Amino acid sequence: MPRGQTPQAVSINIRAKPRQRDLIDQAAARQGRSRSDFMLEAACREAEDFLLDQAFFTVDAGTFAKFQALLDNPLPPTDRLRRLLKTQAPWEA
Repeated sequence: MPRGQTPQAVSINIRAKPRQRDLIDQAAARQGRSRSDFMLEAACREAEDFLLDQAFFTVDAGTFAKFQALLDNPLPPTDRLRRLLKTQAPWEA
């Protein structure tokens, strides 16, 4: 995309049963939001959770023991850690 241009919104179409639509509409109305806004936020939240759960790694027994020890006795917080925890997730930017 050329510099200075903002991405345009795109349509996402799905089919729902009337009962599903009514449930979504009721929840959206309670939040004072449109159906589209409600559904898009819910879908994005679910997608983020799914992607975050996909991180998988393996370690040997010794490394895992060190990892468990750190969980049991965490290091004191530092300014660097505080900055990291305040960093916005990429999908929130």
